Amino acid sequence: MKTTISQVHKYVDQTVTIGAWLANKRSSGKIAFLQLRDGSGFIQGVVVKEEVGEEIFQKAKALTQETSLYVTGTVRKDERSPLGFELNVTDVEVIHESVDFPITPKEHGTEFLMDNRHLWLRSRRQHAVMKIRNEIIRATYEFFNENGFVKVDPPILTGSAPEGTTELFHTKYFDEDAYLSQSGQLYMEAAAMALGKVFSFGPTFRAEKSKTRRHLIEFWMIEPEMAFMDHEDNLVVQENYVSHLAQSVLKNCQLELKTLGRDVAKLENIKAPFPRISYDDAIKFLNEKGFDDITWGDDFGAPHETAIAESFDKPVFITHYPAKIKSFYMKPDPTNPEVVLCADLIAPEGYGEIIGGSERIDDYELLAKRCEEHGLTSDAYKWYMELRQYGSVPHSGFGLGLERTVAWLSGVEHVREAIPFPRLLNRLYP
Repeated sequence: MKTTISQVHKYVDQTVTIGAWLANKRSSGKIAFLQLRDGSGFIQGVVVKEEVGEEIFQKAKALTQETSLYVTGTVRKDERSPLGFELNVTDVEVIHESVDFPITPKEHGTEFLMDNRHLWLRSRRQHAVMKIRNEIIRATYEFFNENGFVKVDPPILTGSAPEGTTELFHTKYFDEDAYLSQSGQLYMEAAAMALGKVFSFGPTFRAEKSKTRRHLIEFWMIEPEMAFMDHEDNLVVQENYVSHLAQSVLKNCQLELKTLGRDVAKLENIKAPFPRISYDDAIKFLNEKGFDDITWGDDFGAPHETAIAESFDKPVFITHYPAKIKSFYMKPDPTNPEVVLCADLIAPEGYGEIIGGSERIDDYELLAKRCEEHGLTSDAYKWYMELRQYGSVPHSGFGLGLERTVAWLSGVEHVREAIPFPRLLNRLYP
């Protein structure tokens, strides 16, 4: 019976064959222990000389790291194994011998591992992070599908900048200027006017020359947009969504979290509702904590966000930022037009902002004024303005950065481990 490591629990005391790679091995005279992986998981194969004979035993002992093979054996329960099972090997068939695999079971520098990212992905740690990433993606579709959202795919090549910044990758679109998308939000607003509640999931690009552990040049965003939803409605969707992600990872990635040494007690507490603090109160809090470098009107940096987050055991919303430091499309607070109806969701443990969201301006004249103030008067925004001319409604949305969320929930320090092939300031290889 051919199966995979993740499915061996169905075949206890039965003989199975698994296509696998040898992650590592050790032997003690008459027993060889093979650490096997097949993409679905890891299992230990035990080869006993007395049971398999000299030929198979010597073949097993001679196996080199990352050699591909078919392994046949009997599935046994083993409480000592992280998987709960091991394989009593009866036969080994080599498919392709691996020679001098560069990543050995020893310490390697970060740059070396990044140069060999295509091979580093095979390790237990990277396998666990990628499985958690996959679970977050699965749970994302589950949440939005169950809550009446329609998935819409905005373009990656655009003729304008959604955020109105200069951190864009420019290219030529035949005889026109074009940019790699920073965000699908503006297009998602158009989709929400057609379909009510929508979400996108795709790559975005920021030509930001940053080297921090929170930044990537290319990353993936989940961007919901909702018609007839105000600022408060938006916050409720966000906290329910993030709660769903955390609880799904806890439920379905126990082995991966254990592999990573993640403190699951910190994740068990990630349940809605989340605390909220206004920008005004956040500034007062930081000043009281000795942060004299920040005053009203300044944006928060990583140390500021971390200090605020450390006061809570859940993600925290910072709401009502000054309009002058936020995007042109955010709706002013009717009670105080100097601030906008927005929020950043700050993850605990120093992982920073994972969501930015707001209620959008739905009034044509106000949006036209904001566009003019931000120098966004080209015809590229004509279609976006027209959304406010033909049946405009209150609407809100947000964007969640996938890699920051993966890093936070899995507990890895740097977002470069949260994406299969990271694009960093000085890295385009492999």
